[in-house]
Amino acid sequence: MAERSQTAPEAGNDMGNDEAIGGNVSKYIVLPTGYCGQPKKGHLIFDACFESGNLGRVDQVSEFEYDLFIRPDTCNPRFRVWFNFTVENVKESQRVIFNIVNFSKTKSLYRDGMAPMVKSTSRPKWQRLPPKNVYYYRCPDHRKNYVMSFAFCFDREEDIYQFAYCYPYTYTRFQHYLDSLQKRNMDYFFREQLGQSVVYNKRPCCVLLPDPFQVWQPSECSSCKNCN
Repeated sequence: MAERSQTAPEAGNDMGNDEAIGGNVSKYIVLPTGYCGQPKKGHLIFDACFESGNLGRVDQVSEFEYDLFIRPDTCNPRFRVWFNFTVENVKESQRVIFNIVNFSKTKSLYRDGMAPMVKSTSRPKWQRLPPKNVYYYRCPDHRKNYVMSFAFCFDREEDIYQFAYCYPYTYTRFQHYLDSLQKRNMDYFFREQLGQSVVYNKRPCCVLLPDPFQVWQPSECSSCKNCN
């Protein structure tokens, strides 16, 4: 378990820092500056090492405030939007402000009432945060990057809380859905492997025939050159 104390970066110097973001944080404990010893309740533990998780770095700004850095897309390092992470070891009634500080988009639905999603182990259904607790703005302290900040109050100490940009839809869930379609043996549905992603996940090619009685021939696929 990683244990580290993070202090606020100097204004305007939060990144030189894109290069300081490596893989996802894994059971990352944020301890107050100068604190030694075992983590206590309220010393938050962040984790994003799970499917669809994304959180590359955590800086503690104050007792209540945290700057969070998301990792860029694998094939497009300039695109940074998605986040999905968990927080545990909380105290009851502990109030926090989370700042997602390195968004790449200048426009966002967060400016028009959209809010991040949250769930916890005792309340597994995703819910949106109250829009009044969410702010999207340009921040001079972070090289004028766009920042999304939201306030939250933890209410159950034993719960693990999960926050996400919107409803997560994982690769595994998608594969289960395709499996369920294939098991129906529908004459008008065909599925084959098109290729692999950079992490060797299968990339399926799925075809729905307009005529249920038409026989599938791979050469008839006009949607993708690689299907032939």
